[in-house]
Amino acid sequence: MTSNPPDPDPSDSTGLEPGGGVPPGETPPDSGPGETGGASPGPGRRTFAAPALVIGAVVLVVVVIALFFVGRLMG
Repeated sequence: MTSNPPDPDPSDSTGLEPGGGVPPGETPPDSGPGETGGASPGPGRRTFAAPALVIGAVVLVVVVIALFFVGRLMG
């Protein structure tokens, strides 16, 4: 099995203009299977921490406001 070089030789690629440019409407040549720099990050997993913190903060504010009004009614 032969492996392709990381980048094709521009002189062997069709559709390239002098200097290596690609005319409008042409697709540039694809690179071979070289080093990719690792796996690309996926969409990630949602964690429960962020929504729980937001809900906790809202509940805390509601409790503080409720205690304020109860204190005003009592005193």
